[in-house]
Amino acid sequence: MSNAAEKIERMRRALSHEESDRVPAGEFFWTLFLEKCKAKWGAGFDPYRHFDLDYVVITPNMDPRIQPFEIIEETGTDIVVKTGFGATIRRSGTKPMPHFEAFSVTRPEEMEHFGFDDPADPRRFFSAGDDQLNGVGDALGRNIPAWDGRVDAYAQDFAVFGSVCEPFEYLWRCIGTENALYWMATDYERLSAFIDRIGGFMLDFARAQIAAGRGRLCGMYIWGDVAYVNGMLFGAPRWRELFLPHVKALIELFHAHGLMVIYHGCGNATDIFEDLAGLGLDAYNPCEAKAGLDVVRLKEQYGGRMAFCGNIDVRVLESGDPEAIRKEVRYKLQAARGGGWIFQSDHSVSSEVAPESYALAVETLREFGTYPLG
Repeated sequence: MSNAAEKIERMRRALSHEESDRVPAGEFFWTLFLEKCKAKWGAGFDPYRHFDLDYVVITPNMDPRIQPFEIIEETGTDIVVKTGFGATIRRSGTKPMPHFEAFSVTRPEEMEHFGFDDPADPRRFFSAGDDQLNGVGDALGRNIPAWDGRVDAYAQDFAVFGSVCEPFEYLWRCIGTENALYWMATDYERLSAFIDRIGGFMLDFARAQIAAGRGRLCGMYIWGDVAYVNGMLFGAPRWRELFLPHVKALIELFHAHGLMVIYHGCGNATDIFEDLAGLGLDAYNPCEAKAGLDVVRLKEQYGGRMAFCGNIDVRVLESGDPEAIRKEVRYKLQAARGGGWIFQSDHSVSSEVAPESYALAVETLREFGTYPLG
């Protein structure tokens, strides 16, 4: 069995609530963490290969408009760019997150005229270029290599997931979080119509991505931050009215193509976990410990209906305390009994994590995460 086939099988069994040879692992990494790893292990360091992780998520160009970033301002380590979302974003030195300064849509009536390039435009998959989701994070990336080539680089050795956004994740990038939440109350009809346009665009984009994958994808991530540390950003009834139908359509499309589906939602979105389980979602990520989530308890409630991916507390990894790191991994491994859990951080491995600390977490996983679990 090839490396990829073995890892795909390991992932499928975990998401089907079955035990395989070992607990699978995945991860997202901040740029400055990777820089520290390269300083330690060499310029060619690849975290997925070095730590022998099981899956990788590779995101195409999802920008509404396919265009290079427009440089608005550049002073020292500060740079302000305007993206294909029409968003004006400031990246400042080593600050962990970018700051969204402005959006091209400032009034509800402007949503009707917001334009989208063809969701199946080949440049999204087969050309290098700038795009917001890949290029604006804890660092600024320009001229991102073509998605097709990035998929090829991992397809022989890993379970490769593509990705899409559910409409709220996409909506706030177009109009801003404040407008999205405010207009939900003041301009419901206009906002609902725009959400439906986004949902249709994302569904067509998903179909095009599956086709461009040419059988190399085994799963899809759905990005959907609809919560914060204390709960939903808006009520669960609103989510069910506006967003559930679009998430349902994406999950059904992916399952029709034999793809596993993992939904990534930050914060505490437990108010909609029953809904997601009812839609047949395979797994939820990242299960933030800092939002009060405990995957061992979640597994007790949803075991056999929805798997989980994540919940290793990054604050523990950042502490650098070897005993605490090993204790955290061993405790969370309880969620892997009978399958149903993928080892991963509760968001992503931050710049404050030492390479040795993450390596210890993976080492502990390998020591105790082989089935049957001790």
